[in-house]
Amino acid sequence: MCATKAAIRAALCGRHLDDLRRRLKGLPIEVVTEAPDIVLCYGGDGSLLGAERVWPGVPKCPIRDVRRNPKCPVHGEEQVLAMLVQGELRASSLLRLQAEAPDGTCLHAINDVAIAKQNAASAVRTRVWLGDELFQPQNIGDGLLVATPFGSTGYYQSITRGFFRTGIGLAFNNSMTWQGYIVMPAETLIRVEILRGPALLLVDNDPMRICLQDGDRLTIRRGEGTTTVYGMDIFRCRDCYRLRQDGV
Repeated sequence: MCATKAAIRAALCGRHLDDLRRRLKGLPIEVVTEAPDIVLCYGGDGSLLGAERVWPGVPKCPIRDVRRNPKCPVHGEEQVLAMLVQGELRASSLLRLQAEAPDGTCLHAINDVAIAKQNAASAVRTRVWLGDELFQPQNIGDGLLVATPFGSTGYYQSITRGFFRTGIGLAFNNSMTWQGYIVMPAETLIRVEILRGPALLLVDNDPMRICLQDGDRLTIRRGEGTTTVYGMDIFRCRDCYRLRQDGV
């Protein structure tokens, strides 16, 4: 964001928000609940995903809360907020995904879309097309995941042990028939048929879930527009990450 003399209208989302409000005192930031310029997401990745659900498309500034997220010397909350006010945070654009359920319900994600088995003791069988091409006639396993580049460092990485920077990725979870994964152009249309369920359709960390039964078909594609995020390089600082991994 560009530095400005006018107060920044900011909505707050996340956990321990009283901590964040104390850090905002004295800064030209007005906390609002309507028509914000930006959403301050206080917490971790989940807070950012939740903020996008509540304020879709509004620019976000994710800040990790110090109670659970130790920081490197240059990325404390005060430093990040000062950079926001001065217009010094780098802007990134996050790709969105759209999943359309069999009944026409559309769900949106900036992280990932998952089809997961509903019964822990029973596998899911799916058939997958990429565009008009049949890609997997039958895949048997715990389900599948479609991720954005942002989401590829989460659950997708735990399945594939890799991540990607452009396009969208498709991975099958605990598959008996195909252990690979594929990264494809972002405009690829993914069509899925449930050969044997029951299964669940999930997006990001949204508690909403849609039940899928045998014969149900759904589509996953790139959603409209992008979401602007300020300070993503700081939010994913490797030095801060190592401190969290070490349990400091």
